[in-house]
Formats: sequence, structure tokens, C-alpha cells
Amino acid sequence: MPHFSRLTDIITCSLTEILKTAADPAVTLQEIIGEMTEGLEACRRNVRTSTSNSERLKREIAEYEAQVAVWKDRAKQNLAGSDEDAARNSLRRKVEMEDLIAGLRPELDAALATCQHMLRIQKALEARHAEALRKLEELTGQPPTVRLESETAVLFASAANQKRSATVEAELEALRRELQE
Repeated sequence: MPHFSRLTDIITCSLTEILKTAADPAVTLQEIIGEMTEGLEACRRNVRTSTSNSERLKREIAEYEAQVAVWKDRAKQNLAGSDEDAARNSLRRKVEMEDLIAGLRPELDAALATCQHMLRIQKALEARHAEALRKLEELTGQPPTVRLESETAVLFASAANQKRSATVEAELEALRRELQE
């Protein structure tokens, strides 16, 4: 039976409370860790998708902005050549591109917000997952083995651990400097 129905359930749960009511806390915790791992993999997929969407929208907007400049230059050239109709047509195309950009900007903002939101959820899930692994080790006396199903999951887990370690090392160094002052 699943313990969580949403990613936010994982973040807001109290492992201690869940384990207090469990018939076999170690088995329950292994089930929870499995659900957390699946949730983390899904969250990482969402982060990749939202990042990809953001990058695609940025590229599209940049392309349309370049086209705005092209149409404006064409309008100037047409006007300099005394062809007002062609200049008007060029300016119409320029306005179309500007309207398209205006429509894409809110989409980009939404994609960026989604990406940031999913990154925050991912970090919280990683922290909760690490807590569950520590609790399992406390319960069983053995370091837990986590099976990652895909090479991508392994790479993401490794990158997350490296980033977290780098953050810890930087904070440790800052504390050392504080103590020396």
C-alpha cells in the first residue's frame, strides 16, 4: 500500500510518526524509501522538462527579436527607396513578431517559475530521502543499499550528492574562518 499520493506528502511527512505506528518499521521504511526514490526520479524528469521548455522559449524569443530587427531594417530600406507600401508591410510583420514575443514572455515566465519550483521540491525530496536512509541505517545497523533504475538516475543522484558535499565544505570553511577571527 502506498504511503504517499503526492510529492508534497513526502516532504511534509513525519517519518518518526509513520514508523511509530508501523508493525515492522524497517520494512515500512524500505517501502517509503522506494516511494521516495520513485518520486525523486519523477521530480528530476519534471525539472529536465521544465528546463528544456524554458530554454526552448528563450531561443524562440531571441529568434523573433532578431526578426523584429530585420523587419525594422527592411522598413527603413523600403522607405529610403520611396516604397511606402513595402515599408508598411515590413512594419506589419515587425508588429506581428512583437505580438508573438509578447505572447511568449508570460509562457517563459511560467516555465521558469515551474523550473524553480520543481528544483525546490527536488532539493526537499533529496533531503527527506537522505533522512530516511539515515533512519534505516539506525534501525538495521547496516548502510542501506539504494537501487537506481536508470543511468540517468545514477548521474542525477551523484550530481546532487556532489553539490550537497560542495555546499557543506564551503560552509565548513566559512565556519573555520569565523573561528579564527
